[in-house]
Amino acid sequence: MREVAILGVGQTKFGELWDRSFREIGIEAGFSALTEAKLGSHDLGALYLGNMASGAFLDQEHIAPLILDYAGLSRHHLPAIRVEAGGASGGVALHQAYLAVASGAHDFVVVGGAEKMTDVPDDLQLAITSAAADQEWETVFGATLPALWALVARRHMHDHGTRREDLARMSVHSHEMGSKNPLAHYRNRITVDQVLGAPEVADPLGLLDCAPATDGAAALVLGPLEKARRYTDTPIRIAASEVACDTLALQHRRDLTTLDASVAAARAAFGRTGWTPSDLRVAEVNDAYSISGLLALEDLGFVEKGAGGPALREGDFGPGAKLTLNPSGGLKAQGCPFGAVGIAQVVELVRQLRGESKDRQAPGATRALAHNLGGTGATAVVHLLERAN
Repeated sequence: MREVAILGVGQTKFGELWDRSFREIGIEAGFSALTEAKLGSHDLGALYLGNMASGAFLDQEHIAPLILDYAGLSRHHLPAIRVEAGGASGGVALHQAYLAVASGAHDFVVVGGAEKMTDVPDDLQLAITSAAADQEWETVFGATLPALWALVARRHMHDHGTRREDLARMSVHSHEMGSKNPLAHYRNRITVDQVLGAPEVADPLGLLDCAPATDGAAALVLGPLEKARRYTDTPIRIAASEVACDTLALQHRRDLTTLDASVAAARAAFGRTGWTPSDLRVAEVNDAYSISGLLALEDLGFVEKGAGGPALREGDFGPGAKLTLNPSGGLKAQGCPFGAVGIAQVVELVRQLRGESKDRQAPGATRALAHNLGGTGATAVVHLLERAN
């Protein structure tokens, strides 16, 4: 297997992009990444596109060839492959693109993620995204993703003494970081009291514990590491790319307070590299709900199980801290376009490892972790990145 590097990145602004089409944002992100990588369309071997629900949101399936077509690349007859894994669609698409380059099947590939979520009413959007849970055992009875994550939060509070204020601090942190990101959906700071006083969504989670429905796209160009310096002065090596899965329904899980898929993916990634969580200075983790961000700290090994609440209560996860967490603003503030999340996390980390993130820069970061979830954790993806020497 060959070593794989990221040669270029691109991302649109995230938000309610009512005046822009799915095609436009997907093409913008892809061309930005290609331009940064100094590659032309004739250099590409394949396109991978992470997307959860274009059929439901847009009445448009078969979207990977669509993007290829409207980007003017159809004449090259490249394989264009859509990947779906709920909110982990982007992360799994990156995993597939990584394998394609590592195996030698292709030299250079574009991998993107895109979702257009705000062109439908809120109740329909919630129904579409909740299809990432188990329809037969959960959503058919009225459970939504927020309700299911609320069950996890309640159990964590019961088992580990986690406080409602601890969850709120996760959202406060994400908004603080998002306020420094010009591409973020939300750039406003919030307080613990504002989170606690927000309208209830599903007890104990309120409106400010939940990531917004967002439009946006992000893209990466991958190539073999041995050729990377021809295209970039700062290649970023993908040191590990791991995917793990668990049961779709919460009721079938071993433990509601541990996402075993996250644990397994992280264990495999760290085992492949020989790294430990303490080797990392920056990480992008799934905080679509405040409880999911707290669980990520535990399941990825940054703190012990049950210590997520005290860590958020006592710790500083901003620039200059031992670990800079979600410098993009995370899913909560940067935004949560399902198919794009796993790619956008890596875009942010590439910029961090290059030292390009200005006032949200993690000092001295040479290694990074990206953590992407589908549904309530039935799919977990972990990528470890390193600035190549």
